[in-house]
Amino acid sequence: MLITLDDLRRFTVARNFFKPTTLKRALHRMGFVQADPIRAPARAQDLILRHRVGNYHAGDLERRYATLDIEEDFFVTYGFVTKSLQALMHPRSDSRVPADDVSRPWPAAKRKRAQLLLEFVRERGAVHPREVDEHFSHGTVRNYWGGSSNATTHLLDAMHYRGLLRVARRDKGIRVYTAHQHQPAPTDAAERQALIDALIDVAVRIYAPLPGASLSFFVSRLRFAVPQWRKELTSALQRTKERLSHARIDGVDWYWRATENVVLRETPESPQDTLRLLAPFDPVVRDRSRFELLWGWVYRFEAYTPAPKRKLGYYAMPLLWRDRVIGWGNLSVRNGKLKSEFGYVKSQPHDRAFKRELEAELDRMRTFLGLES
Repeated sequence: MLITLDDLRRFTVARNFFKPTTLKRALHRMGFVQADPIRAPARAQDLILRHRVGNYHAGDLERRYATLDIEEDFFVTYGFVTKSLQALMHPRSDSRVPADDVSRPWPAAKRKRAQLLLEFVRERGAVHPREVDEHFSHGTVRNYWGGSSNATTHLLDAMHYRGLLRVARRDKGIRVYTAHQHQPAPTDAAERQALIDALIDVAVRIYAPLPGASLSFFVSRLRFAVPQWRKELTSALQRTKERLSHARIDGVDWYWRATENVVLRETPESPQDTLRLLAPFDPVVRDRSRFELLWGWVYRFEAYTPAPKRKLGYYAMPLLWRDRVIGWGNLSVRNGKLKSEFGYVKSQPHDRAFKRELEAELDRMRTFLGLES
């Protein structure tokens, strides 16, 4: 059967926006939700989940974290993972955090400090970084961005990444840690390959359909999830390509799970007139190369771009209308009111259905943020 780019667009939208369900079910269906601290108008994880969880409000994930059977950890990037996914990635031996060189082991002095800190955490049960700093007074270190970070926070991050600690909850956005211990690493090569393949399958489930270059990119990103097995990812990529469905469209190789049918038939329940404002890290948006191939224009996240050089805006949210991303919106809250500005790749649709859905999406956003209409 001939597969077209239109088929891929419809398939991408349909598989990403399942019928809204409970927060726990949505998280376990997705397996991983990317996190980001910027709040404009809400954090990325909340903006992602609001499309997939019924009656979701900003902050629900953090408020209900302890009841959801999930963890904070690094997958293809940092975010929230199911416990079953986390178990595939650990233990990570003594690799450093992704902002450092993960291939270099910890020096002896750092291992000693980590052991003392771990004993302190075990004794206290759960600790806030402030408590640790007051007890040890570790000082400061240079962080990944070139600034100065509290050395206590840096060491806690490193121990969390290794799996010695877990995030029990957040206190006003700050991670509170408890001690943690993972199962021993597999020693059998076949078992190790199976775990790596399972990790890749999760990434494919979240981000497919993927052009070949993007599939390679996400597999390479797993060097942060499993730095202890990073040398095995090249062969794992080849195994993945052999078991996935594949089509070549306009000179580009595309991949998706073998159990899925790309060519979708229309149904009465198909969301023909649905409009969504998407987070910059939503699975539909996350891979910029795929975004350009599917939607025909270049989207860039410009929060860290100097204001005079921005083209779309500080936190431009792609605007998905039906099965096309036709523009973007910048939203902010001022004096308790939602403010919005929109831009379009070509021009704003003028039909009544679009205007109605745009207002409905803004109303949904107000409810999500807890604002008055």
